[in-house]
Amino acid sequence: MRVAVIGTGLIGTSVALALREQGVSVWLADTDPEAARLAANLGAGEPLPKTATADVAVIAVPPSAVAATLAAVQARGLASCYTDVASVKQLPVTQARALGCDMTSYVPSHPLAGREKHGPAAARADLFLGRTWALCPAPESSEQAVAAITALVRTCGAVPVRTDAAAHDRWVALVSHAPHLVASAMAARLEAAPAAALDLAGQGLRDVTRIAAGDTGLWTQILAANAEPVAEVLAAVAADLTEAARMLTEGDPKSVATLLDIGQAGVARIPGKHGGAPREFTVVQVVIRDQPGELTRLFDAAGRAGVNIEDVRIEHSPGLPVGVAGLSVRPAEAGPLLDALEAGGWPVRR
Repeated sequence: MRVAVIGTGLIGTSVALALREQGVSVWLADTDPEAARLAANLGAGEPLPKTATADVAVIAVPPSAVAATLAAVQARGLASCYTDVASVKQLPVTQARALGCDMTSYVPSHPLAGREKHGPAAARADLFLGRTWALCPAPESSEQAVAAITALVRTCGAVPVRTDAAAHDRWVALVSHAPHLVASAMAARLEAAPAAALDLAGQGLRDVTRIAAGDTGLWTQILAANAEPVAEVLAAVAADLTEAARMLTEGDPKSVATLLDIGQAGVARIPGKHGGAPREFTVVQVVIRDQPGELTRLFDAAGRAGVNIEDVRIEHSPGLPVGVAGLSVRPAEAGPLLDALEAGGWPVRR
């Protein structure tokens, strides 16, 4: 397989790195030569030759630029089939049709993976491992093109899920786009907060605000391209928060429990490991020193105890050279793990 990646930001470069790890030949192009050069220096591929012909072209540009880029690369006959990785799908499809693009060779797609950082330097070859990658073929998309893009997705380590553009945009408004704005709204409260307040920040605040660090220019485009579905979700969230504020102001905090209970039910519906049903885990808390090799030692100890760590989170103690690692394990394995860690001298909390 020969793949041309057009756009060497976080997602484009990560696609290229993932493909290169599997021995795929990758060519790179970007309107910013420095970005393309950095991606190439990272091992993501080689500069795109002027006369190159690829099997697949991956268009990794902002949503508003997808259609024009697709028209340009199709006009030069760059590849046999094409996909884009923009996080909205109806806008590129509508614009591509308006520009007269060949829709039979085009399969819109979207990897549900990313980071709060951006640019080629933030790219990772393992970004898509086990992650959902939506395939949104147009009615005109050929099965040959769909098969080729599906193969590319699997080569990147992702799990292809087929849907249509309208449903995709509606659902990502709920699970991705609106959450970003909610995180930004909470993070905006911190801009003028006293330093003494931020000294008390724990993991909960970091969890809620992490994605607010995303690139403003890109997210402005994404939200504008999916404005109506995002606005509907935000209106519902705002109504819940307004009602919660009213209850608290009127001295009826117990009524907020309804929202908290519904929130717990919503969290329980988020798919668990490998996309399966959520599982109940027990969290084993271990104090670890903030120095090289500590996590390796901790994981080795769990491995010797025959315990599989399902997830791990670390909370750092402000101003102290220690943190608390929360190891999520199956309930039946919590006791043996605690015993093994205590025997090895690890400070644990029972």
